[in-house]
Amino acid sequence: MKKLVAYVTTAYPSKEFTVDLSLQLAQSGVDILELGIAFSDPVADGAVIEKANLLSLKNGFTMNDVFEVSKQITPHIRTLWMGYMNSFYHQGMENIVKKAQSLGVKGAIIPDLPFEEACLYDKMFTAHEQALIRFVAPTHDAQRIKAIVSNAQEFIYLVAYAGITGSGQQEDLSAIIQEVKKHSQTPLYIGFGVDEKSCKEKVKGVDGVIVGSAFVKHLLDDSLNYTQKINQLSNLALEIKEKINE
Repeated sequence: MKKLVAYVTTAYPSKEFTVDLSLQLAQSGVDILELGIAFSDPVADGAVIEKANLLSLKNGFTMNDVFEVSKQITPHIRTLWMGYMNSFYHQGMENIVKKAQSLGVKGAIIPDLPFEEACLYDKMFTAHEQALIRFVAPTHDAQRIKAIVSNAQEFIYLVAYAGITGSGQQEDLSAIIQEVKKHSQTPLYIGFGVDEKSCKEKVKGVDGVIVGSAFVKHLLDDSLNYTQKINQLSNLALEIKEKINE
């Protein structure tokens, strides 16, 4: 069965909401949850996720929110932390990796950490049973793809196009998918621009999808109350999971 990874912005609109939503998503087809660490300049993310980040920060977000939410949800759903290097650096990388392990988190996604620098942390992450997710993109050549995916853990993040999340662009990814599969047995999931409309097409040839903006836009919908948001997001997860496995 193909997998669904869902991104949500931690503590928006509240920590309690993130916990309740995460537990519901665990029952709605989501296999892995990306807990987003709010940051003022999320360079890989589009306007939707950027807005949620800024609103979370305005509400007083701190890393303790991520810790508290993680403690409550990791027994129920496989969880990764998704954030930018600045957030990890200020906590101290070894400190944050140890903390993640103690809370039952399975790894991190750091989109602005170049592959060469990420390699410097591989032993640290492995020692604490953590995965540092690796990215491949349409701009990578065969030699670089082989280097990136050879020791990848948890899953490989295939960036669907050069750009930011949520912009809905399309590229022919058949060649890069074939190249990745040649060098790694690690599951390959596709992200950037994946939603309920595009997921069935985008999942072809890969092992799962990563969905962010399509979920976060419902977090930002002020016409919905607490329960309605959770129901909308749960239904969206169920719809995407069904479509990618048709």
